[in-house]
Amino acid sequence: MEERLKKQLDFALEMDKQKGIGRQTYILNALRKENDAEHGWHLAIMTLLLSEYSNEKIDVSRTVAMVIIHDVVEIDAGDTFAYDNEGNETKRERELKAADRIFSILPKDQEEYFRGLWEEFEEKKTPEAKFANAMDSLQPLMLNNAADGLTWREHNVEAKNVLNRAEKKIRAGSEELYKWAVNMIEENIKKGNLLQ
Repeated sequence: MEERLKKQLDFALEMDKQKGIGRQTYILNALRKENDAEHGWHLAIMTLLLSEYSNEKIDVSRTVAMVIIHDVVEIDAGDTFAYDNEGNETKRERELKAADRIFSILPKDQEEYFRGLWEEFEEKKTPEAKFANAMDSLQPLMLNNAADGLTWREHNVEAKNVLNRAEKKIRAGSEELYKWAVNMIEENIKKGNLLQ
């Protein structure tokens, strides 16, 4: 029991490092950029609020666990901006290496559970993973809209790339939320927040 508890507490402390992993998305009103811990928390809240819009019935608790754990690999791998083509070329390799180290901190049964959640999210095949990925894509869209497209403008993001990402990630998890996202993206195109 003592060794198990030590591993669990070591992992809990390791998770605190997520607070120091910066993301590109600004928080509401563009006061500052969010960190990974805030992002995961926000996705958990959104999953609880919006699960009724999932295309398929989901296990909400499992989906919440998945969105909380999905970015822990960024402790080692760093956050890769969704529209960074160069960074995305090495993302999978960096994250696999990080997953090996980070999940191995846990007792074996929990290592398998948390690693399994992370891999399920990455594979995007189960209803829970599809909805979790929808939340992961919807949240930055929502915040970018609230910040008048600031992140998009800073990075000269093209509308077609945002629409393509919404099609791949949001639509697979929620047709209804996808429609809302497309309307929001179109509004930002009209405002000049996204390049055409």
